[in-house]
Amino acid sequence: MANAQNPFLQEFDTPHATPPFSQINNSQWEEAIDKGIANALQEIDAITKNRAMPDFDNTIVALERSGADLNRVLNVFYPLVSANSDDEMMQIAMSTSQKLSDYSTSIVLNEALWQRVKQVYDERAKFDLTPEQQTLLQRTYDSFALSGAKLEGDAREEYRKLSGELSELTTVFGQNVLRDRNNYEMWLTADDLAGLPESSITAAAEAAKAKGREGEYLFTLDQPVYMAFMKYSARPDLRERMWRLSSGLNTKGEYDNTAIMARIADLRRQIANLLGSPDYATHTLQRTMAKTPEAVYDLLNRLREAYAPALKAEMDELTAYASELEGKPVTIRPWDYSYYSNKLKAAKYSFDEEALRPYFELNNVIDGVFGLATRLYGLQFKENPDIQVYHPDVKAFDVTDADGSFIGVIYTDFFPRASKRPGAWMTGFSDQYVKEDGTDVRPVVSIVMNFTKPTGDTPSLLTPYEVETFLHEFGHALHGLLAKANYSSLSGTNVYRDFVELPSQFNENYLTEKEFLDGFARHYQTGEPIPQELVDRLVSSAQYGAAYACMRQLMFGYLDMAWHTIKAPVADPVAFEREATDIVAIFPPEDGAMTSPQFSHIFSGGYAAGYYSYKWAEVLDADAFAKFKENGIFDPATAASFRHNILERGGTEAPDELYRRFRGQDPTVDALLERDGIRKPEVKPEAKTPRKD
Repeated sequence: MANAQNPFLQEFDTPHATPPFSQINNSQWEEAIDKGIANALQEIDAITKNRAMPDFDNTIVALERSGADLNRVLNVFYPLVSANSDDEMMQIAMSTSQKLSDYSTSIVLNEALWQRVKQVYDERAKFDLTPEQQTLLQRTYDSFALSGAKLEGDAREEYRKLSGELSELTTVFGQNVLRDRNNYEMWLTADDLAGLPESSITAAAEAAKAKGREGEYLFTLDQPVYMAFMKYSARPDLRERMWRLSSGLNTKGEYDNTAIMARIADLRRQIANLLGSPDYATHTLQRTMAKTPEAVYDLLNRLREAYAPALKAEMDELTAYASELEGKPVTIRPWDYSYYSNKLKAAKYSFDEEALRPYFELNNVIDGVFGLATRLYGLQFKENPDIQVYHPDVKAFDVTDADGSFIGVIYTDFFPRASKRPGAWMTGFSDQYVKEDGTDVRPVVSIVMNFTKPTGDTPSLLTPYEVETFLHEFGHALHGLLAKANYSSLSGTNVYRDFVELPSQFNENYLTEKEFLDGFARHYQTGEPIPQELVDRLVSSAQYGAAYACMRQLMFGYLDMAWHTIKAPVADPVAFEREATDIVAIFPPEDGAMTSPQFSHIFSGGYAAGYYSYKWAEVLDADAFAKFKENGIFDPATAASFRHNILERGGTEAPDELYRRFRGQDPTVDALLERDGIRKPEVKPEAKTPRKD
């Protein structure tokens, strides 16, 4: 009877094997997880008891295929914990974290399984493996070797204990971030709204009305609300209040993460030490393009040195402008930057994001972003009402190739709600892979964002930044959708952390391309295309604030590396953060403000010792787009090469080899520095006509 009631205990009998959300309730998660673990352990037991000599198929492939029942439930559970959670689901995540950690640890510490994997690896020359099979074997061996398989005796038990505690604390950290952000509200009256655009005022009025307080205005820390307030509010006291609310998240009270994050970092240090590395960054970077902390710091330092003079010039100009505007000397504080920066940008380029909103109506933007994939790769997107969704805001689309063949399913989830964490991300409900019978199982992916919601008769109108965010996450989605791998662990976005951002950041380049914008950017009321002058302003202003943006990203990178190169527990997290980021600090430190306690990327989101990858990928994406600029931004041959060598190949081969195959050379920082206006493009001399004698 349980099988009939719990949808996770059998394969989904739905269109394209998508999750049957209408049949799912919270009472089913733990049963399905427990059953999935039990089945997976039986499959592992069968591998270790196989009397045949270990080979690639009966050991490596068998291990790769194991755990399908568990993956089916977890691939739905974790995306929903992030996008549509409640207190009960969070509690389930807590109560299952230890058993899932124990399960994972039991596999890597399974001596019989490790010996089989090691034997296949040691004898790999005799198996005549394809490049993809070689990659799978290497990754499997490394995952064991770098996760404690070589440990013996008490060290194994210590590893098991540390891993269990780490799993639990990363879950708590992420839940605290979601809960604390939902905890803060700022209630204002009509007298407090100076400078705010009508869209922000209307949204705040509707938010207040929904809570029974008509005539007031509610501002939350939801990303679009916060960013608009900081950019437009003419009240420095309110900007400071809002900034302090945001920058003080998770630093005190019930959802304080300061002790938790310090413990997470130290647990990672202890695990790395146990496995023979001096720190966690050294340990985990072995499976990246960077390879070592030294290579990461080299990138961060080179960019800091290149952008520092430009940042000083930017801040000097902004301070002078603000002082002239106010008629008195002004010191720019963190809560002032967005406000004065937006005004200076408008003064220099006549650029106002609010003036662009009417041309970026969400449905038109969807057509434009999806249309980019149509023009580059021939993909088609059609909403499928037969596919169930997990929230009324969510839509599901069938994706087909130029020849009509089925590519996969993509869900879109665009608006903030209390059950969704902040930010934007792409995730997968199932990866692409090829079954033993040759069936190509196509992927089911999702892109999740927190865009400005429709209000009254006004639809969702996006800022250029929000359009850029959409392009970014859609790039990740294409990486998942277009996958052509035999094994799911090498499919789509299952690549090195410092390679995974290339497809997403590559897509962002199209935001400032007129040829792209002309295809969809139309006024939501008149249908008129975006005027040339607005496009020109968007393009000409693209380099504005590039040094500030870069230095801010470098701050996150240095902070991440500091936490993951510690050699001892951190006693004073506040002092530690300030020292780690002082080298790139734009403003003096403010009491009560910290980044680390809400830094979900590194403490609960999989980017530990990996946040640098955003800048690493920027080098790659600028270099890659330079080839498109040379050949035409919609050049079919260049797009086909990018699809074949980057988007389809996933992690089946070394990323540097895949990139060279597409680009024809190793990447350089030149294109990034030129794109950001830090270095002028090199002017190549014209070829001289041979003289005729």
